[in-house]
Amino acid sequence: MSTDASARLSPQEYIDQRPMGARQRRIVTVGLLAMVAEGLDLSVAAFVYPRIKDDWGVGDRAVTVTVTVTVLAVIIGGVVAGPLADRYGRKAITVAGTATFGLGTAAMGLTGGIGAFAGLRALACLGLGAVLPTVMALVADWMPAARRLQMVALAFAGVTAGTTVGGILAAVLNSTAGWPTLLVVCGLAPLLLLPALVRTIPESASVLTARGRPEHEVRAVLASVFEDTDKDFSTVDFSHGTRRKRARQPGPKTVLSRRFALLTLPLWLCFFLGQGIAFVIITYLPELAEDGGLSESKAAVSVAAFGWGGLIGQLSVSFVLKRFDRFRVLTALWVLTAAGLGAAAATAGQFLALLVTAFLLGLCLPAATSVLQAITAVTYPPSARATGVSWANSAGKVGPLFGGLFGGLMVDAGWSLARVLLVLAAPVALALLATLGLTARGRRQEGDEPSTTTPRPVPGLVSGQS
Repeated sequence: MSTDASARLSPQEYIDQRPMGARQRRIVTVGLLAMVAEGLDLSVAAFVYPRIKDDWGVGDRAVTVTVTVTVLAVIIGGVVAGPLADRYGRKAITVAGTATFGLGTAAMGLTGGIGAFAGLRALACLGLGAVLPTVMALVADWMPAARRLQMVALAFAGVTAGTTVGGILAAVLNSTAGWPTLLVVCGLAPLLLLPALVRTIPESASVLTARGRPEHEVRAVLASVFEDTDKDFSTVDFSHGTRRKRARQPGPKTVLSRRFALLTLPLWLCFFLGQGIAFVIITYLPELAEDGGLSESKAAVSVAAFGWGGLIGQLSVSFVLKRFDRFRVLTALWVLTAAGLGAAAATAGQFLALLVTAFLLGLCLPAATSVLQAITAVTYPPSARATGVSWANSAGKVGPLFGGLFGGLMVDAGWSLARVLLVLAAPVALALLATLGLTARGRRQEGDEPSTTTPRPVPGLVSGQS
């Protein structure tokens, strides 16, 4: 075999062409558990706020300010963490972010006033904002090209699983041990996961080569991941990243560059719209359903149906992405979401019909967010992957802020559930248009350039799926 450097693989291309091994499955598993811990932490605060209002006599305004500040903290954490992860490494920021939101959440259970509570919540949310994009980037970095979309979507499904578990824990612990215990338990969960994060997920090989780390260090990382292979790295050019270091743009410049701008903007818009729509449904469905004549318990069950549909949909779509084109899957999910909104609006006053349509909406809308995560993870090169994922998610976090505002305006105006659901079809249609533009640009880029997810074949390496 030729040893000419031009015919050899970069470490990332080597990973792309290997079949998926046992260590990579463990990386996905730990990544999924990290997302469960994140979803758990994100969800429990909503169950705590009503309790601290009663226990501490806190007013609605103080809670609203606390919620707004913490959402901004999540956004800031993501915006800052992504570029740092691309430049200095994903693993350290993942570990630091996990420790921050775990300790912050546990400490919230020991506070005695809204000031300390809000400060710790903001600190925890800075860590939360950092963890999701860095975990998604690490999972994407270590997956072979043929499985990258599927595994990123599967790991991201942990967020919805965590919110579901959080609701169950809140129902059990709030009424028995109290909300401080709930916060301590949810804070301990990510801290208990830290040893697995440290041991199982190594630093990205692409980041190490881009930083010009010694060959023996990159070789050792590859050997630890491909522990069940012959560890023949004769086809790998370990100087690949060092030679390109000067030409490599920082993550933010890459994401906003002319080459990627027409992909970045529709991605951000889809994240923004998808998360904003989901927030309106989850937040205002109970109140609007009760106004329409349903009991409180039936309204709560309808929201639960949306949540369970989301969990099933996100787990299912990860396997759909293994077989079908990502852009077509996303387009289909937006179309089905619009149809589900229409069906839910037509049956808003009928409990069983609303239950079914809420479940179907849950199957589609959260799954669309999973597909967006996967698309983002493969859109940008490894050198800008964490920035691309973190900034897209930060754009998505703005959606609930606007969704809460406009949802509140619609409720205050006395709109019915049916009318609100029909209005939500408009942003879904806009997301569909953005997806069509994203598809066209994505296809054009795939035709113009070598894909980062389909590396050139080299003799001696196995290509395909496990």
